[in-house]
Amino acid sequence: MFCCLTLNARSQQSNTFVPSEHGLIKSDREDGRFISSRRVLQAMLKHTEPKYAFKPTFSPAEFKKWQTGLRQAMKDIMFHPNIKNQPVPKLLKSEPREGYTIEKWEFYPLPECVSTFLVMIPDNLQKKVPGVICIPGSGGTKERLAGEPPIEPKFASNYHSDKIDMGLSYVNMGLIAVIVDHAAAGEAADLEKYTLGTGFHYDGTARYLLELGWSYLGYDSFLHAQVIKWMKQDQRINKERLVVSGFSLGTESLMVLASIDPSIYAFVYNDFLCNTLERTIVMTEPDKNGIRPFPNTIRHLIPNFWNNFNFPDIVAAIAPRPLILTEGGLDRDLNLVRRAYELAGHPENLEIHHYPKFSDPRSRIDLNALPEGINRDQYYDLVNVDRTSHYFKAVTIIPWLKKLLQRDSQ
Repeated sequence: MFCCLTLNARSQQSNTFVPSEHGLIKSDREDGRFISSRRVLQAMLKHTEPKYAFKPTFSPAEFKKWQTGLRQAMKDIMFHPNIKNQPVPKLLKSEPREGYTIEKWEFYPLPECVSTFLVMIPDNLQKKVPGVICIPGSGGTKERLAGEPPIEPKFASNYHSDKIDMGLSYVNMGLIAVIVDHAAAGEAADLEKYTLGTGFHYDGTARYLLELGWSYLGYDSFLHAQVIKWMKQDQRINKERLVVSGFSLGTESLMVLASIDPSIYAFVYNDFLCNTLERTIVMTEPDKNGIRPFPNTIRHLIPNFWNNFNFPDIVAAIAPRPLILTEGGLDRDLNLVRRAYELAGHPENLEIHHYPKFSDPRSRIDLNALPEGINRDQYYDLVNVDRTSHYFKAVTIIPWLKKLLQRDSQ
């Protein structure tokens, strides 16, 4: 009897699933093939070479040609429709605040759609001034970025904080701040105002957009592009000085706008710079049920994205237009962007900051390639991300933008 109990215990112990033991995906066959479909796709991902990957060895002429190709590829996969004969945007209300006026507008990007944005105008404007479109992060709302009360009680969160109030920061420096919601968030949410608050159900919208041959980012950036179009014709805004300021999720729309609209003047990228294809390849440690993670949700999925480019490639293509990156990442990726600005002839137009925790280069991990088989926490540690310090970096952004605008006004 004791012998049977011992054997059963050993059998149970040998069958215990330890996630960390299965992080690294490799073939047990001599020919290197896999029978697991997930592992087959892993191998395909590792063999994916984006068509518009930035190469530090580009000549200046090759760089310009590459930029043109990347712009067209972005247009192709975003599928922004050419909608005509829609009503012009409408001013809904205008209210005074201390030092500025706040307006609420609605616009009509699709025959089925009405959307809204806020405009914050400094008092006593004497001439046209630069305009900044402010794009929030996940769970953010335009009201939150403007320091305004939430439109729904369940949308309430921390207000009047310089770590959140992107719009207030810009209007206080004399600029016009135009603040938008994301698709499926804020006023564009569905029933979350009754239940989840700002835990918006982005993925439901993303799923149906994919079924229609579109994508969440394609739709989201299309909405924001229509607001940019309005900004260009507003008589209070200097259309030669349009700035896109994106926080977290908002940096994805920023990258699309930067790619498709070369007339935009400058960009505030408030997140760390991430190689999303590599992130998928290396972050494979499964959970307790044996399910390997996907780095992001379905709202981040764009068909053919990785076949064309990655985040560092798109950001490099912004050169030579002014750009500030506020939360670092791997120096390997940031150096690609630095090289692009060198090729474009304007390295002075790029400013890079790291999370305060990693501001000293000696505190950062410096890798040319990330190890495979890691989990989410290990990934963030390896790419120098301090998740407790992810917020709107007014302390670095506002001085940079003031200095930039002063320089280019001369």
